[in-house]
Amino acid sequence: MSTDSIKIAVAQSLITPDVRANGSHIRDLMSRAAADGARLVQFTEGALSGYSKAQVRNWDAVDWYALRHELEETAAHAGRLSVWVALGCNHSLTLPNRPHNSIYVISDEGRLVGRYDKRFCSHSEVTDWYTPGLSPFVFDVDGFRFGMLLCIEVQFPELLAEYERLGVDCLLFSAYSKDPMYGIQAQAHAATNCYWIGLATPAQCSTGLPSTMIGPDGHIIARASVIGEPAIVSTVLDGTDPRYEIALTKARPWRALARQGDIYRMSAAQDERSADRTSF
Repeated sequence: MSTDSIKIAVAQSLITPDVRANGSHIRDLMSRAAADGARLVQFTEGALSGYSKAQVRNWDAVDWYALRHELEETAAHAGRLSVWVALGCNHSLTLPNRPHNSIYVISDEGRLVGRYDKRFCSHSEVTDWYTPGLSPFVFDVDGFRFGMLLCIEVQFPELLAEYERLGVDCLLFSAYSKDPMYGIQAQAHAATNCYWIGLATPAQCSTGLPSTMIGPDGHIIARASVIGEPAIVSTVLDGTDPRYEIALTKARPWRALARQGDIYRMSAAQDERSADRTSF
């Protein structure tokens, strides 16, 4: 765990069917976040492209050329602002393969450094809309390690435990959903794995699930102050904050040791009363 701090922003953006409007809106929020000192800005699932069944009614209607242009403009803007961006967007594949549901990671130099593709797609996504991804993705900014998940993947604890093993300090969880249960689950996963979780949702879903920043103790640090409108939630992640001493320096390393199991096997008793589990 880094002992330094980093300021990140979780965006609550408004998604429309117009990718050009989405791109302009995203760049405006990036500028707001950078002006507030954020080093990284997280956007929701489908922030630029729109999400399937909501803004995207069928793949033939997608203007992939315009989408590529907006991605390039957004990357260039990240370079101008010297800010990292985690941007939810569909990623086209060679026909007849369906696109990925992805998050692009753009560096503060305006360079695409990688992409996370949603692995655990919903039934409707995997049968009608998306090609699932295969791998986790982590990246480092200013000594902090970030991982990413999308929407329904919060339902699979093994994915969040995987990122703990990969050493992430903060999980960027982006979801096109207004289900409050996702927020409750995110808090539980943050407390279980002892890392920060940024929860980015679109403005149109914020009535039930506003964009939120969760600490490594599972408690909410900050939440969007407006509902149904665009917003930026800025938070400083500080590994030396006394609030998180137990979570980061005691609970997390102890749980990693406990999961290996050696401390329990070494303490096992060779005792008949232990072996016999059918008597009082």
